[in-house]
Amino acid sequence: MRIWIDKLRRDRTLAPDAYRQLLATEDADAVDYLHRQAREVALSQFGHDIYIRGLIEVGNRCRNNCLYCGIRAANPSVARYELTKEEILDCCRHGHELGFRTFVLQGGERRGRYRMWEDVVSTIRATWPDCAITLSLGEMTREEYEGLRLAGADRYLLRHETYNADHYRMLHPEQMSRENRLQCLQWLKETGYQTGTGIMVGSPGQTIDCLVEDILFIGRFRPQMIGIGPFIPQHDTPLGQCKAGSADLTLRLLSIFRLMFPSALIPATTALATLLPDGKARGILAGANVVMPNLSPAACRSSYALYDNKAAAGTEAAEGLDLLKQELDKIGYRISMVRGDYRPTD
Repeated sequence: MRIWIDKLRRDRTLAPDAYRQLLATEDADAVDYLHRQAREVALSQFGHDIYIRGLIEVGNRCRNNCLYCGIRAANPSVARYELTKEEILDCCRHGHELGFRTFVLQGGERRGRYRMWEDVVSTIRATWPDCAITLSLGEMTREEYEGLRLAGADRYLLRHETYNADHYRMLHPEQMSRENRLQCLQWLKETGYQTGTGIMVGSPGQTIDCLVEDILFIGRFRPQMIGIGPFIPQHDTPLGQCKAGSADLTLRLLSIFRLMFPSALIPATTALATLLPDGKARGILAGANVVMPNLSPAACRSSYALYDNKAAAGTEAAEGLDLLKQELDKIGYRISMVRGDYRPTD
């Protein structure tokens, strides 16, 4: 197993069966070796710095009905909200005062909001020119992506969730298209964004072979950002009674992607921190180099209920930066207040 891990670090790719074995092995020493190699690679690229992003959950209204998501359109139980431009700017202002130099605007997917987002992005760009703007607002047209890029957006995160076509159909209604999702990712890259994609680990119906397909797709696509988080059920969804995904498998994938893409921006996700009390630290020690404390108004955080028991306080909150500093210090890392742009080293 170590031979394959060394080969992955050296060549940044493996044959499908080798990935399959890395994901399935019960050899604890091999898994520890995988994490150590990924950690060494991350340290060689970023030192002990962990980039922080200010997450602003701009609204939980969504036109989609993904079977796993708590803010799906058909969920009548969630209290809907949508931040105004002024409220978003207040979040940015507060974040800038705290030292954040990247703002991540994330929200449910809606039509007819493009002009509003264009206005918000251009205002943030003009007001805080030293900051990076990341968007995670779902599928749009190529022209809309181009317009938001021209308005000042730097990065866009659109997780494909699963590459396998049959598995995609298990998780999404007929109105949603895997092919359109992949097309959107291609448009984002062609438009000049630092582009991010990623997967949900352990969702119902997912197999090791599905994950290998995801690895191979991401290897071909070569994103600048990779988001890896475990599936966590939300009780008001059709998949609400399903078992949560594996934290161990999530961490293995995080390490595999770090070895494949040494300079990628890979967060220790809130979902991982929700599943494991020390999830953030374990993610960093497996090769992550980004964390995203929540800058959203406190009154709205519980309504952005993508999954149950979502962590939004303590080190997951912007007001918990001192706690985050202490947590990182315990494992030998430190907060970096720079923009933290992708820097290719290949």
